[in-house]
Amino acid sequence: MSDLPWQGDACSLVDAFRAGERSPVEELEATIAAIDSSELNAFAFLDLDRARAAAARADVAKPFGGVPTAVKELEPVAGWPYTEASLVFEHRTADHTSHHVERLFDRGGVVAVGQTTASEFGGLNVSVSKINGVTHNPWRHGRTVGGSSSGSAAAVAGGLVSLATGGDGGGSIRIPAGYTGLLGMKGTFGRIPRSPHAYMRPNTVVVGNLARSVRDAARYYDVCAGPHPYDPTTLPDAGPWEAGLGTHDLRGRKVAVVPALGGVTLEPGVEERIREEAAALIAATGMIQVDVPVEPPNLAAQWMMGNLATLLADLGDRWPGCAGDLTEEVAVGLRLSESLYNLHTAAAAEGLRIQANEAMAEAFEQADFVIAATNPGPAFAADAVMSSDSASFIDWAKSSQIAAWAFRGVLFGTRVVSAAIPKLPSALLAESSKRFPDLVTMGALTIISNIYGNPVVSIPAGTVDDLPVGMQVLARHHADALLFDVALAVERDRPWPLVAPPAAALAEPV
Repeated sequence: MSDLPWQGDACSLVDAFRAGERSPVEELEATIAAIDSSELNAFAFLDLDRARAAAARADVAKPFGGVPTAVKELEPVAGWPYTEASLVFEHRTADHTSHHVERLFDRGGVVAVGQTTASEFGGLNVSVSKINGVTHNPWRHGRTVGGSSSGSAAAVAGGLVSLATGGDGGGSIRIPAGYTGLLGMKGTFGRIPRSPHAYMRPNTVVVGNLARSVRDAARYYDVCAGPHPYDPTTLPDAGPWEAGLGTHDLRGRKVAVVPALGGVTLEPGVEERIREEAAALIAATGMIQVDVPVEPPNLAAQWMMGNLATLLADLGDRWPGCAGDLTEEVAVGLRLSESLYNLHTAAAAEGLRIQANEAMAEAFEQADFVIAATNPGPAFAADAVMSSDSASFIDWAKSSQIAAWAFRGVLFGTRVVSAAIPKLPSALLAESSKRFPDLVTMGALTIISNIYGNPVVSIPAGTVDDLPVGMQVLARHHADALLFDVALAVERDRPWPLVAPPAAALAEPV
């Protein structure tokens, strides 16, 4: 028995349990020790008494029986803190467990260790918050994990646990998967239930996991996917998923390679890396590359506005009094939305969403898959509160008390003028998109698949500057099983490290 947690995938850990090579109790203790000594800051809360009781009675006949597992802190677990990664709810305790997590506990048989860190309310693709501090990338301390499933990615890639939940409303599974060399599957919208109490607007959020292997992600679907009466958007279960791996013929299927999807500027080396990995995938599978323009409009600003409506509902009468407890970027976003979002803005957003849907539909009429980068570059600084160092507008708005009041004055003036010129906010958003592109390109490579609702997987695609790069493969609605086989083809032809090199080095015998 190693003193370190299992460094393989979750499925192989279950095999080891069943063969009597390891025990859930011993594995949990190794996990606890590793978390305790880790400098990643991946966990926000540990429930060791519950975990030890679950390990002692673990049923290893279940799909993930006995596997130490982490839950992203944005998902409620009855009796655990339910902060949503915000100081606003620092003292709140969950009175229910999400149905997705219930399935993982009951059907899957996991041993729940605790909660992983996230960005506040899942609103930013960074790994820093006021309540938890900074979560670090296991590939290189001081670099981000992205967000919002920050701690889950750090824990799995860092060798602490082999399974962790995630959620993806604009890239929050795929972005951290790309930054940490993991597999990040965002299923077709509705594949796994988000209930209870899930907001319907803006119909972009899916839940899932951060995985070391394709079979882990497929088995996760077997456990968690399928309809639930409390979530009317859930889809019928199209499994079995794991048993179906490798059963689809990819030969002859058409692929469009568009690394900078949506016109996003990629950092040096990323496009070359994606094109090389795409070429290897196409050669290994016999797929056919086609030249298809994929040019959806960038509607990140409108997506943000729509999501913030649900945040206001969540905060209730605490807003705006709670503004001081919020991450400055979230507070600025709320104030922007209050001033710029009206019926005309909503109408413009709906028009853009139709354009986006039709642009993607046209692409999938000509290609079975679209390949793009997951992130514009490798992981940036861990303590960065925006994904770009040049987000000058946000920086100015929170640079000083004078700037903050000036910013509020501008927004108040906008609200007043908008009463007479209701189309002004929409025009301002369009102009801001041109003048401050960093405000609307954060996650622009990933958001389009949340808007359209199609399945997409981020697959490890090697490194740039010795840091992981993710390759997204997008497919038509309901083609999740095909995407698993695309990822499986990459995994077999160009296998990736299951944990970050620093974590792997610890596991090597001296």
